[in-house]
Amino acid sequence: MLALLHTSPVHVPVFDALRDAHHPGLELRHHVEAGLLDRARRDGPQAVTDAVRAALRRAVGDGARAVLCTCSTLGAVAEEAAGAAGVPVLRVDRPMAAAAVAAAPTSAGGRVVVLAALESTLAPTAGLLAEEARRAGRLVDVRTRLVEGAWERFGAGDTDGYLRRVAAAADAVERADVIVLAQASMARARELAATDVPVLSSPRPGLAAGAAAVSAA
Repeated sequence: MLALLHTSPVHVPVFDALRDAHHPGLELRHHVEAGLLDRARRDGPQAVTDAVRAALRRAVGDGARAVLCTCSTLGAVAEEAAGAAGVPVLRVDRPMAAAAVAAAPTSAGGRVVVLAALESTLAPTAGLLAEEARRAGRLVDVRTRLVEGAWERFGAGDTDGYLRRVAAAADAVERADVIVLAQASMARARELAATDVPVLSSPRPGLAAGAAAVSAA
């Protein structure tokens, strides 16, 4: 069984649909910890380390063979807590970051633009891309952009308005080799964007990594 640690219930149907389409038979167990993101935004991601560890213990106690953290702000904290969890703990955006680095040209520094609706997500995602670039031995020029007004739409329950703002931000990107949607909630904006620049999102490759971890456990 794969446990998913969310900070919003909106992710539950997204990952269930991906499971049904690409990993039939994979058992998912959703753990929604909405307060973690608010606290991390206020006090910094490290402030919720103990709470994340407790959430991982609950997931493992519930029978999880691997845990997938779907919050980009908390991804690094979840990975750091993996040793104490006793099962693989993955961050949903790592496969996306690796794909973004791989898509960058090898002859010169690849240009990756990160779009996020929350400022707290920008630094963790940029850091993850830099880490994957070092691992791959590639040069990557990472730029980050906050999609103004998007999170307010998301918080108000206006999902369509939220996705339209993200798509418009992607279409406005210039001089980029790849665009990264930093948050899992942004994934459907790919379908709305008209840009010719490849736009990457995290849910599908992240879930695939989680499924592989369960199979290997």
